[in-house]
Order: sequence, then C-alpha cells, then structure tokens
Amino acid sequence: MWLLLACLAHALDPAGGAPAPVDYVAWAAAEPIVAHPEPAYHYAAELHRAIAPLVAARPGVVRPFVVGRTVNGRPIWGFRVSSPGDAPAPGLPKKKLLVFAQIHALEWVPSEIAVAFLTEIAAHPLEGVEITVIPSLNPDGRAKVEADLLAGDNKYRRGNADNVDLNRDFPVNREAKAVWRHLIPGRYATSPAPLSQPESRALDALAETERFDVAVSLHSFGGFLYYPWAGLWERPKDWAEMQRLGLVMQAAMGAHAYKPRQLARWGFFFRGHGMEIDHLYGTYGTKAFLIETTRSGFSLARPEDWGNHFRWYNPKEPERHVREGLRALRALAHDIGGRLG
Repeated sequence: MWLLLACLAHALDPAGGAPAPVDYVAWAAAEPIVAHPEPAYHYAAELHRAIAPLVAARPGVVRPFVVGRTVNGRPIWGFRVSSPGDAPAPGLPKKKLLVFAQIHALEWVPSEIAVAFLTEIAAHPLEGVEITVIPSLNPDGRAKVEADLLAGDNKYRRGNADNVDLNRDFPVNREAKAVWRHLIPGRYATSPAPLSQPESRALDALAETERFDVAVSLHSFGGFLYYPWAGLWERPKDWAEMQRLGLVMQAAMGAHAYKPRQLARWGFFFRGHGMEIDHLYGTYGTKAFLIETTRSGFSLARPEDWGNHFRWYNPKEPERHVREGLRALRALAHDIGGRLG
C-alpha cells in the first residue's frame, strides 16, 4: 500500500517539491486508521487526517509538498504556510522558518507539537514569515514503532529503516576530537558516511534551496533549547543571537520552561557529531535549534514504565508538553517576523 502511494506521489510530483494540495488530501484519505494502545497520541495516518482539512480549507495558505522519500519509499511531507498575497517591503526579504520533527523513531511528542503548530499558523498565518513544517522526517522509523506498539513489543528504535541514526548523518563536525571519545566511544559514533540516508539528503536539499533564517528540530526528551555547536566546545559566531532567541522561547513557555544552551556545553564530556543543527548552521548559516521537549514520560510511581522504551520518550498525557512546545514556537515565529535582520 505504501509503495503504491509513494509511486502515485512521485507521478504527481516528480520534482519532489511542487505543491500538490488536492493530491495530498486524497493521499491522506487513503491511509488506514487503526485502533492502537496510545490513545493520547496520533498514529501517522491520524496525523495526516488532522492536517488534510487544513490543506483543503486553505489552499492558498497551506501548501503541501514532498520533501523527499524514505528508504522504503514513503513520502516525507512538508507544508509551507504563509499569508496569501503577503509581500515583504522593498529591500526586506521574507523571513523563513523551518520546523521539523521526529528525526528519531521513538520520539512522538515532537510530531504532536509540529501538527499543533501547523494547525495554529494555518488559522493565523504571520505576515512577512513563511513557515515550513515537516511533522515526521522519519516515517519508516515511526512505522516500525507503530507496529511494535500494536504487537505489544517493547523495542528501542532510534534510526530509520536501515537502523541508521539520522541525527548523526550530517557532514559538519563529524570528527571526534575530545579525549572522552576514547572512554565513551558510543557517544561519539556517527553514521557510515555523511548524508548516507535519503531522509538526511532530503533535509539537506530543502535547506540548500530555501536558505532558512531559523530552523527548529523537535526531539524528546530533556527540557533544553539547544543550539550549535553540538560537536565543538567553541562558541559559534552567532551564539549571542541564538541565546537571545532561546530566551525568547523560554520566556513564552511558562512554569516548566526549558533552558537555552549550546549543546556541546550540556556536559563537559558530551559532544554530538554529525548532527543536523551543526550542519544547518555551518553549511547554510541557518540559526538552528534542537529542542528536547518534555523531561521524559518515565515515572518512579509507575513501575510498568521503568523498562518501557516508548514511555521514556513520551509522557502518558502529552497535552501540557504540546502546549509548552507550541508557546515556544509561536514566540520564535513572531520574533523572526519582527526582529531578525
């Protein structure tokens, strides 16, 4: 079924980037809905059924496109949102914000936040800012987790269909230099080669074409608003502006706000090599953030959660965490429209 739909999407959108709102609605309607054991979360088909009415109702505002295709041929859907007829003032190009979620298979809260953000901006698009939302960069990995949940299998899944960690598949800052690489080599591992996976290449091609001003990669869990560098202790040249943007998001979040921090300085022993935020910033100058949403769904009061991989990354009730992430993205988008130069 997926292969047939992927071929259909390719025939309708051979360039992999042209708007196809009617075709997306048809595609979403064809996705089967199943009962599942996580009723507070949407399965992928349910996410697309939630998005499809936005596309149908606001064709000039919400424009779906195929970012690329996965190892198994699934389309990676993106959605561009902007005010109809919105034209920036002379000499002031329209700002561009990218929000993408679920680079890791088990991290579902990010997709819930991405769809909530897409729903809000579809209803109230911001003037002067074009926002691109990718609810799931790793549909193959998500499909594996969905199958695990339906089968009652408790499996740890991070990668794509080839079991490659997409968050270690980028070319910038891949070389491990810290002495800690000898003591905890697993923390310093990268993928077989830079941009080895179609999902990573799709994100890279989009970033090269669009040249986003700011990008946000939504993860879980941890409760931080990270920015580059992830692979270097040194401060990036734009660290003051990225720290300011982090504080803007933090101030909007409320009582459980996350902390902005350079990722490599989360802990003196930690480096993240080949990560997406370093690539987006180092290659394209995009001020990039990795937001670790939630502080885990694990609870000492629920022994059944202790060894549950899905619950570690996804709280049983995600609503509050979705609201917090939505507030952060909303504040960031408004700031970009009003202040970024």
